[in-house]
Amino acid sequence: MTYQDTINWMFSQLPMYQRQGNSAYKADLKNTLLLANHLNNPEHQIKTIHVAGTNGKGSTSHMLASILQEAGYKVGLFTSPHLKDFRERIKINGVEISKAFVIGFIKRNKVFLESQSLSFFEMTSGMAFDYFAKQKVDIAIVEVGLGGRLDSTNIIIPEVSVITNIGLDHTQFLGNTLKAIAFEKAGIIKPNVSVVIGETQDETTLVFKGVAKKNQSDIYFADTLIDNIYSSDLKGLYQQKNIKTVLQTIKILNKSFSISENHIKNGLFHVVKNTGLQGRWQILQEQPKIICDTAHNKEGLSYVVKQIRQESFIQLHMVFGVVNDKELDSILEILPKKATYYFCKPNVPRGMEADLLQNKFRSAGFKGVGYVSVNEALNTAKKNASGNDLIYVGGSTFVVAEII
Repeated sequence: MTYQDTINWMFSQLPMYQRQGNSAYKADLKNTLLLANHLNNPEHQIKTIHVAGTNGKGSTSHMLASILQEAGYKVGLFTSPHLKDFRERIKINGVEISKAFVIGFIKRNKVFLESQSLSFFEMTSGMAFDYFAKQKVDIAIVEVGLGGRLDSTNIIIPEVSVITNIGLDHTQFLGNTLKAIAFEKAGIIKPNVSVVIGETQDETTLVFKGVAKKNQSDIYFADTLIDNIYSSDLKGLYQQKNIKTVLQTIKILNKSFSISENHIKNGLFHVVKNTGLQGRWQILQEQPKIICDTAHNKEGLSYVVKQIRQESFIQLHMVFGVVNDKELDSILEILPKKATYYFCKPNVPRGMEADLLQNKFRSAGFKGVGYVSVNEALNTAKKNASGNDLIYVGGSTFVVAEII
């Protein structure tokens, strides 16, 4: 099979959550453990950092990778979803996994993968662990796909566990209260492994403390412990909390790794260069200024709206699309009404139809028109905008993926 044939085959297996939604969710680790055993448990052959959370886990993972790279370590990075190419999910020192390894992994294990009916994310997690072990990384940062307790990545015993924050997202799987969601995320806390919590929240603190105590794990609330903030090339306001989370995590890692202040400063300031991260308050052009961001829920978008208000512009244009299981009411409460909206459907099966999105927004007092594609929406916004206007593109990772 060619690389594209291989990727198409992976996508055609049990559904991919990011594309299909609910039908792809698997609430147990049985298949993941079977695959790990089949691969001779590569996850036990590498040191790891496990990162969960509703928002910020991707940025936090990339910051940690960048710092460790600056310190001279060979660093694996497993994240999701990808924006353009599947290989973005699995990197070592910022370099994507080779097409040859992807093809070879599927070819070697295809019979087993089919016989066990593994899902896209299960086989991808196994591929990442296998790749990192074969490449003998010094450490791998592993981002949770969804939740924590039952996520396919939750078979590792990390050097440190990290939970960035808790928000009401994926409630159909994780529960409809912050307390319930926190319990699922807390599932990554392992016995005698320190855990860093990025954001202290009244509804979740007792949950995290309870699980940490049960596991005899030291727990650190980064936002109450870290005062000094370093600058970063990731400019979103929300990154300030992520940086605190990263700094506390590095403090714990320094017990077994050698990471200097210069490594931290340089790592935080060269995240994009070192890891290739895209889509976080990314400025695509000036005059008119076009900014995209992958924030997709109330917590993430509230920071986006706050940062938009700090920009200087005459008219605001919002190119906006979401997936069809998105809880819109809470988002509608915070988005700016003094803007022209260009509604669009991201090109994935989960994408919400533009006319449906338009109707929901209009009924809430917003003004805007639906377009058949993200690119048509953006091109129309460009035509309508003056040089002193601001165009924001977002609402979904998949909207951003189509214009980067």
